[in-house]
Amino acid sequence: MNRREFVKLMAGGAAGLVSGCGGAAKGSGGGEGGRPNIILIMADDLGYGDVGCFGSVRIKTPNIDALAAGGMRFTDYHSNGAVCSPTRAALLTGRYQQRCGVDEVVFAKGPSRQTGMPLSETTFAEVLKGKGYVTGIFGKWHLGYNVEFNPARQGFDEFRGYVSGNVDYHSHFDQAGIEDWWRNLEKRPEEGYVTDLITEHGIDFIERHKDEAFCLYLPHEAPHYPYQGRKDPVERLGDGKIGVKTKAKAIPRAYKEMVEVMDEGIGRVVETVKRLGLEKKTFIFFCSDNGANKNGNNGPLNGFKGSLWEGGHRVPAAAYWPGRIKPGTISDETVLGMDVFPTMASIAGAKLPVGLDLDGVDLSGVLFKGGTLPKRTVFWRYRTQEAVRKGPWKLLVQGNNTRLFNLDEDLAEKKDLSGDKPDIVRMLQDELAAWERGID
Repeated sequence: MNRREFVKLMAGGAAGLVSGCGGAAKGSGGGEGGRPNIILIMADDLGYGDVGCFGSVRIKTPNIDALAAGGMRFTDYHSNGAVCSPTRAALLTGRYQQRCGVDEVVFAKGPSRQTGMPLSETTFAEVLKGKGYVTGIFGKWHLGYNVEFNPARQGFDEFRGYVSGNVDYHSHFDQAGIEDWWRNLEKRPEEGYVTDLITEHGIDFIERHKDEAFCLYLPHEAPHYPYQGRKDPVERLGDGKIGVKTKAKAIPRAYKEMVEVMDEGIGRVVETVKRLGLEKKTFIFFCSDNGANKNGNNGPLNGFKGSLWEGGHRVPAAAYWPGRIKPGTISDETVLGMDVFPTMASIAGAKLPVGLDLDGVDLSGVLFKGGTLPKRTVFWRYRTQEAVRKGPWKLLVQGNNTRLFNLDEDLAEKKDLSGDKPDIVRMLQDELAAWERGID
């Protein structure tokens, strides 16, 4: 199946979903002064084929599907990284993650635990605060363990969640056996299943700030390991003690439940927005932070999390704003996570600080007018892998192997055209080299 065939298939599959979105509730509040509310929801390690509107049959995601059906679905959306921390750095700053030195996972163990995203970086939360928004993050941070890197120091008024890459969904211990659940700058243990806590805090934030312009960032843990459903036993007991780890044969069941519980929570968030009469004043964007590992489903794509094959960074994404985004639309524009920041700033009418140059571009013309993006070349780098994309052409460099693919005709990256198109290879190699010279 080539890219055009896949987009056509996706267009047909969305038609029956629009009716599930419902109409906007009546009322006032929120988005005062013409400033819309903004809700950014991100899944963790959710694959391109793990969502119903992107082809999943086994996992049921009616609420994510409803966002896509009631708004815009992106078939060519990509995380900036193939793993967690780099993606988050790009999303928060609107720039390639290499510019702030977060080109690798900030691990719970080892020297990287002492590192984090520099406070000199400007986040979308800081820009929106300058426009009068109240900002909140509930869930996963993963841009620094030490309190100096805490999101409460990087533009967020409220933070409840964890700073590591993943925690036990029940005990909230990280991979180093350290308890990891925070309220702003202090550790504040809290009982509950992580996915449900993220949802509850998100809803509480909306209800408390319904009469203000707010930006709510909900970075979920699901379906990142450890693989635990609501009733699965505790795996991490602290002090290096291990409880009951989910057996391999039970992972598919747990994975499915984790995604579906997250989807349930997303539905509750959207329902809260409707109930409070904020639906037509609220822009909602959903995405995943990178592709799935081998326990998930990346659909027709080659590769998994950690690789720069499409399966490592092309992920599901959807935007929803009744009255502004036409229901049931599909965009095949090449979009990256770093584009979310300038889009949010544009929607909010917020000016960027003098001297702040973003690598991302504003998607407003695509979202609200069905337009196209200016032609551009985009890049990925992770460890010994590099990739460059220009139009349908993708150059993938993995060590000594250099491959060229036409994604319009070969979405699964099966046919290497590097021998047939040496001029295109050289052009992309030159652009990649120029990017490398300017990025570090």
